[in-house]
Amino acid sequence: MPVHDTDTLVARLDEFPRERLAHLPTPLQFLPRLTEALGGPPLWIKRDDCTGLAMGGNKARKLEYLMGAARAEGVDGVVTFGAVQSNHARQTAAAAAALGLTCDLILVTDVDYREPAWEVSGNRLLDELLGAKIYLENDVAAAGQRLNLLLEAAQSNGRRLSVVPIGGSSATGALGYVGCAAELMTQIADWSTAPSSLVHATSSLGTQTGLLIGLQAVGSPISLRSVNVSAPEDRPSSAELRTLCGATASLFGLEPPAEDRLCIEGGFLGAGYGVPTQAMQEAVESLARLEGILLDPVYTGKAMAWLFHAIRQGRLDNERPVIFLHTGGGPGLFAYQQFLAARPAH
Repeated sequence: MPVHDTDTLVARLDEFPRERLAHLPTPLQFLPRLTEALGGPPLWIKRDDCTGLAMGGNKARKLEYLMGAARAEGVDGVVTFGAVQSNHARQTAAAAAALGLTCDLILVTDVDYREPAWEVSGNRLLDELLGAKIYLENDVAAAGQRLNLLLEAAQSNGRRLSVVPIGGSSATGALGYVGCAAELMTQIADWSTAPSSLVHATSSLGTQTGLLIGLQAVGSPISLRSVNVSAPEDRPSSAELRTLCGATASLFGLEPPAEDRLCIEGGFLGAGYGVPTQAMQEAVESLARLEGILLDPVYTGKAMAWLFHAIRQGRLDNERPVIFLHTGGGPGLFAYQQFLAARPAH
C-alpha cells in the first residue's frame, strides 16, 4: 500500500515555505517520430525545460522551496556555486531578480573543455543580463574561500545571505522533485499501460532524490533510471545519494528508499563533466531533427544517449511506455558551437 496518495502528498508539500516561480504543470508529450526511429518502447518526454524561469529547467522547481525557505528567514540575498556554464546559477540569478534579492555567483573554471563561446555565451551571458555579481575561481577550494569572504562582508554590513547549495540539491531543494513525481502521477493516472521507466540525467543528486521519494510516497513501481553526467565513473555516488534520500524522506516521515532503488547508470559521461561526446551529439541532433525539441550538451544529451543505447541493446520493455525527463539546459548549446557544428549535417 502507498504511504500517501497523490493528493495527500501534494497537501504535505504545501506545508513548506514556497515561492511560486515555475510554470507548472509542465507538458508530458509523446515522441512518435523518435519512437518509430528507434523501434523500441513508446517514448514520452516530461518537459521540465518549459518551467519558464529564465529559459526554463529543473532548478526552478527546487528554487521554489529554497527561495521560500530563504525568504522565510528574512535574507537580503543569495549566493551559490556552479561551473561557468551552470544552469543552476542562471536560474538562481533569475529567481533572485524576481524576488528582489541580490545574487552572488561563484563560478568555477576547472571544467576540461574550452572553446571561445564557452566563457562568454550561453548561461554565462544570461547571468550578466540577470544582474548577478559574478566571481570566477579556479577550483573548489578557491570557491570556498570566496564564499567565506562574501559571508564575512555581508555580516559586517548588517546583511543576511542564504547559501544555496550547488545544483539546489538539499533536502529542501529536493522537495521540488517530490512535487514533480506527484504531478507526473496525476498526468499518467488514466494511462492504460503504466510506464516501465523514468529516465533522467543526474549530477548533484537532488532531482534523483526528489523523484525517488515522491515515487516511493505514492507507491509507484516505475523504475527510475538516473544517468550519471557528472561524477567520475570510478567514484560511486551511492553514499551521498543515500544521505540525501534519508534527509528528504524524514521530512515526510518515510523510511529511506530501499538500497536497490539507489541506482545510477554509468557509461555515458565521456571524459568528464561538461566534456562533449559523439553519443551526446547524436542524441541532441536526433531529437532536434525528429521532434523539434532541443536537448543540451552537458546533461540531457548524455542521458538521452544512454536511452538510445538501452533501447538498441534491448534493455527496456518494448510493450510499456518510457518517460524521459527533460531537465532543461538549452542555453548551454550556444557554448558548444564548435563541437556541435564539427560534423556535417546528416
